[in-house]
Amino acid sequence: MARRLTPRGAERRAQLIAYATERFAADGYHPTSVADIVDGLGVGKGVFYWYFSSKEELFVEILRSAQKDLRRSQLRAIEDQPDAVKRLELGIRAGVMWMAEHNQQRKLFEFARTEPTFAGAVMAGQRVLVADAVEHLKAAIVEGGIPDRDPEALGWGILGVTNVMTRIYIDDRGSDPEEVADMVVAFCMEGIGGHR
Repeated sequence: MARRLTPRGAERRAQLIAYATERFAADGYHPTSVADIVDGLGVGKGVFYWYFSSKEELFVEILRSAQKDLRRSQLRAIEDQPDAVKRLELGIRAGVMWMAEHNQQRKLFEFARTEPTFAGAVMAGQRVLVADAVEHLKAAIVEGGIPDRDPEALGWGILGVTNVMTRIYIDDRGSDPEEVADMVVAFCMEGIGGHR
């Protein structure tokens, strides 16, 4: 539900999103109730339902907001970079570092991918990220920085490698995020044939 929010209303909505993100990541989506969220914040259910029609809507908003934030961090990392291959490297690195710094959101992405109710929301955000990558991959092909290959397939490959390697090396093995970023960038750039 789209409402015009005062600054205080926007702050309250952000508090609900932040607290729910913590609870969903720690306890799981299904076990966490609206009552758990409002009790944890010390507000009534009416406050929750003023901003969100359901727990489901709140969860989709968490996914959407996180994906937007990830995209913004990548766009900031590549701004003013004229070389398309370098933009790809910087964007991949920014993606890994964002995921390392936003472990709760990443856990929620993993859950949402396997949940039919939320898989579409995750996929919509992923399509945007891949479309961003495709733009830079096409430019890198035109500039001669990478071989002429299917940019969409390369974009999905970059996303998949980034997600899996980040999960395994940061979550499961506790590796240093900077080292993981180096590894992911190297693997992706060698895979697409980028000159490093």
